[in-house]
Amino acid sequence: MKVRRALVSVHDTTGLMEFVRELQGMGIEVVAADGTIDHLTEAGIAARSVEELIGAPALVGGTSASTMHPQLSAALQWRGEGASDEDAFDLVVVNLKPFERTSMRRDLREEDVLGAIDIEGPAILRAAARNFERVIVVADPEVDPLVIEELTATDGDPGYEARRLLASRAFDATAHYELAVANWFSDAEDFPTYLLRDYVKMADLDHGENPHQRAAYYVEVGARRHLLSMVEQLGGEDLSFNNLNDLNVARQVASDFAIPSCVIVKHGSPVGVAAAAGGSDAFQAAFAADEASSYGGVLALNRPIDAAAAKTIALHKFDVLFAPGYDDAAQAIFAEHSPDMRVLWDRERRTKSPGEKDMRRVIGGMLVQDQDLEHEEREFMDIVTDVQPTEAQWGDLLFAWRVSRWVRSNGIVLAHNLVSVGIAGTHASRHDGVEQALAKAGARAKGAMLASDAFLGYDDAVELAIEAGVAGIIQPGGADRDDDIIALADKAGIPMVFTQRRHFRR
Repeated sequence: MKVRRALVSVHDTTGLMEFVRELQGMGIEVVAADGTIDHLTEAGIAARSVEELIGAPALVGGTSASTMHPQLSAALQWRGEGASDEDAFDLVVVNLKPFERTSMRRDLREEDVLGAIDIEGPAILRAAARNFERVIVVADPEVDPLVIEELTATDGDPGYEARRLLASRAFDATAHYELAVANWFSDAEDFPTYLLRDYVKMADLDHGENPHQRAAYYVEVGARRHLLSMVEQLGGEDLSFNNLNDLNVARQVASDFAIPSCVIVKHGSPVGVAAAAGGSDAFQAAFAADEASSYGGVLALNRPIDAAAAKTIALHKFDVLFAPGYDDAAQAIFAEHSPDMRVLWDRERRTKSPGEKDMRRVIGGMLVQDQDLEHEEREFMDIVTDVQPTEAQWGDLLFAWRVSRWVRSNGIVLAHNLVSVGIAGTHASRHDGVEQALAKAGARAKGAMLASDAFLGYDDAVELAIEAGVAGIIQPGGADRDDDIIALADKAGIPMVFTQRRHFRR
């Protein structure tokens, strides 16, 4: 059906005047709602008002708009039976009140936010989109130029696929809008009855975890920040699914430390972590912690990178480099020597939102929990052995403990001089985890501190650590055999610290 009459009711007037002039240039009659017609009149564009068309002004003191009149609803839903098509609309152009932008303002009263909820707009869009074979519906000003192109190319009668695609965008717009309103109302509940989340696609990915899996990256609408928020890519190929998965861990580990630190992540878990006087030293120590596992990993630092650090990093193969800045010389070095490495500049300065939930997809559902953002402070930990840690040992104990919370459970971390020397995770047996971490460390286990993300339930794991020369242990405690384990540590003359809280990460 060729378009002859259009209903226009918008709050975002971006490109509106040009769009309406194009429609009128095609001989399409434009009927505009009250607020919209004022904008058109100011621009010198003549259009017919909805009130004039249906002969009904706004009702109840203006709180019920003429766009909700049953005659208009019928004109949108008419499918060709019982009336002339001259009474119908062939094109509907509607965008909604900016509820999200309004509701995020901190200076508004609740009644102001309630007044920002669009009533008639979603109803018009849904009615028109349901009748998409007869009514073309435009819910986003960004597609206005494309609609004009389609109308021009088809002599005013776009085909089924174009109509259906625009209807899909309209239903997306109304669904997104209703979710925003519903989430604003449910914000007072920690775990509301209905978990309503809205995501927008930020990028198509080349493939998923494996080459045969399709993938895309979506961002949660309304989130204070996201994985790539305020991140500028300076060079390298497009980010992959696995890059993003590893980056999610790397940037969080790096931000966990106030002193210059570096982390290398592979397959979702840290393989090397170090803190030092500067970023270059931190990188070299983290890389030396496990050179073989670091190859092709994601590297994150919490300090800007200068030329000295860039020269060292460029000698090795990494998929991704993430840091809060690069000087000109560093950028030039990476462009020349590491052109394939994805170099990311982190400009995000906003902190994590404490109310944000951690969600894990399961078959047919979602597991939802608070984020694990708790940091145990030294003064609230218990030294359960006769031997007290030295200050240097305290530094390594706390460092190893902080790293262990990012290792997949059962997580074991060995650290010496603020460098991880052995990391093991994903073992069902904590004994096996200790054994692997010690094997990774080799001779470096002697004098190192051992952190376990959950309690060491049996004394055989502690015996392994003591035999390898581990000089101290930090763990949550709480096992039935805590007394036996403490006795082993006392006998060996090493300190043991209980944190009283575990940090499983699956």
